[in-house]
Amino acid sequence: MGLEDTIKEVREEVEDEVPRQVTITDIQFEAATLVIYTDSPEAFADDDQLVRRLAKRLQKRVIVRADPSCRAPTEEAKETIREIVPDDAEITDVHFEEATGEVVVEARKPGLVIGRKGSTLNEVKKEIGWTPTVVRTPPMRSETIDDVRRYLLDNVEERKEFLRKVGRRINRGVSEEKEKWVRTTAVGGYREVGRSCHLLQTSESKVLIDCGVNPGGDEDDLSPYLHLPEVWPLTSLDAVVLTHAHLDHSGLVPSLYRYGYEGPVYTTGPTRELSALLQLDAIKVGNMEGNPVPYDSEHVREELLRTITLDYGDTTDIAPDIKLTLQNAGHILGSASAHFHIGEGMYNILFSGDIKYEDSWLYNAAENNFPRVETVVMESTYGGHDDHQPPRGEASNELANLARTTVERGGKLLVPVFAVGRSQEVMLVLEEHMRRGNIPEVPIYLDGMIKEATAIHTAYPEFLNNNLENQILHEDENPLLSERFNQVSSHKMREEIVEEEDPCIMLATSGMMNGGPVREYLKGWAEDAKSSLVFVGFQAAGTLGSKLQRGRREIPVREDGRRRTKKLEMQIETVDGFSGHSDRGQLIDYIGNMQPRPEQILMNHGEESKCLQLANTLRQKFDLKTRTPYNLETTRLK
Repeated sequence: MGLEDTIKEVREEVEDEVPRQVTITDIQFEAATLVIYTDSPEAFADDDQLVRRLAKRLQKRVIVRADPSCRAPTEEAKETIREIVPDDAEITDVHFEEATGEVVVEARKPGLVIGRKGSTLNEVKKEIGWTPTVVRTPPMRSETIDDVRRYLLDNVEERKEFLRKVGRRINRGVSEEKEKWVRTTAVGGYREVGRSCHLLQTSESKVLIDCGVNPGGDEDDLSPYLHLPEVWPLTSLDAVVLTHAHLDHSGLVPSLYRYGYEGPVYTTGPTRELSALLQLDAIKVGNMEGNPVPYDSEHVREELLRTITLDYGDTTDIAPDIKLTLQNAGHILGSASAHFHIGEGMYNILFSGDIKYEDSWLYNAAENNFPRVETVVMESTYGGHDDHQPPRGEASNELANLARTTVERGGKLLVPVFAVGRSQEVMLVLEEHMRRGNIPEVPIYLDGMIKEATAIHTAYPEFLNNNLENQILHEDENPLLSERFNQVSSHKMREEIVEEEDPCIMLATSGMMNGGPVREYLKGWAEDAKSSLVFVGFQAAGTLGSKLQRGRREIPVREDGRRRTKKLEMQIETVDGFSGHSDRGQLIDYIGNMQPRPEQILMNHGEESKCLQLANTLRQKFDLKTRTPYNLETTRLK
């Protein structure tokens, strides 16, 4: 069945379900969403179950839009919205998208805009003819979120046409004559950590999962093997699915658009914002250090325009024979495990992404219950025999003790952190211990993108654990807004802090010390034996952080235009327990408690020895088929 046949069949189903007096003026697919245009929007507003019945009957997400002739003028509509919505909702912005007929209402209390069972929103829709969407006003203003929303608003017509193009591709139909098969190819990140990339391929479709950079690599192993004939040309891809924003997973997605990809990226809302933040920073840092990345800001914007966001648990068609569901991975904000349902019950495969199978200070534990799963492609970063992390409480106390002893002897505490995830967890721990008097009151400085990443966290409280979500929704209780945190706002301020003699605590990027402002503090405090350098996150092989963690006691510096080495006198410590990755025991439990139990595990995202050790344990313990593919290897699943 082709696209025109599909739309004809859908129209007949819609017209059979809606009241006879309702005129359906147009039906379009925008990606996997069915958009119904009508000159009788009040009929849908009066019957709030009508859209649900249509969605259930058609097995598709349905949006109803009024014809332009039915929409109130924007100023009149804005006034009507403010009359209907209670003042307690605290509306902060209202803007209209002419191309789609949508009005976006931003409010501090979005629940009051929606109303009980959607009653307020339905009344708004009925009165103005525009389709309302409600978003929460972030407690901290995020330049990234503002820029993304403004860019999408300015390009809404282009985005609508893009979504319709995706819809045509998804609904192109499948061949009944082809042999049906499923296979996955290791494009990067197998028997190594970095440049994560997988290709999922069926007889009908091709999907790329992640496209990252190797943070400790050289030119030969910096990027995935995108030149493979299975991947190339990029126009043959139906979709890209991004599990989370860290650059070893997202760092080369914009380059796909540079080299010809024109399709969608599916991910969560927070990952869209965070990946843009990190990718744009990578451009800036690369240019400053003479290592430019293979894309520019134009390609990041193209990625944004073509990103389709999903909430956890949402299921959507992404190809004629593939449905995608994203589930919480517990790793960083918005991180997801990608579950693919192929064909009409033909096969199910899960790509775990990076997972944390434990409740943390920020997130709930990774989800491991699925309707069906035959194969899991699973990370094994800490899958080795000796990879055991202490409980979070122990890690919290250890960091507090190191902070206290360093400050009391008059030193500085330098903590290299990833802007996303680890920095917010360390912030929560330090704030709590300082509030309780376990750490002397000294300035806690944040340098790099930490403040902006934190603002994005506060904009998505529903992606955090229940306790932190409640605190963020009550701004006076939000620990991430504590006055103890001081953002480094200029190079001059950074120089003044480096020269300051009094103790302080500094959280600075990058987390592996292979760039960013952390290098300036390391250079300034390296020879101060009273100060401490504390690692709280994974250090990939080849990075400066890894070299220092493994015993190097000299660092390269540039002074007066000359390169030299400086002796490192700082105390160097590692506090395990802050990692966003599961340790060996949690990885084993993740599979052991998975419902249903998979038939096969493919290991990736781990050093070779750790992949092999974890694979052997899972095979023996659960009687599963396990494999540890090499990069470039293809595994036929069915």
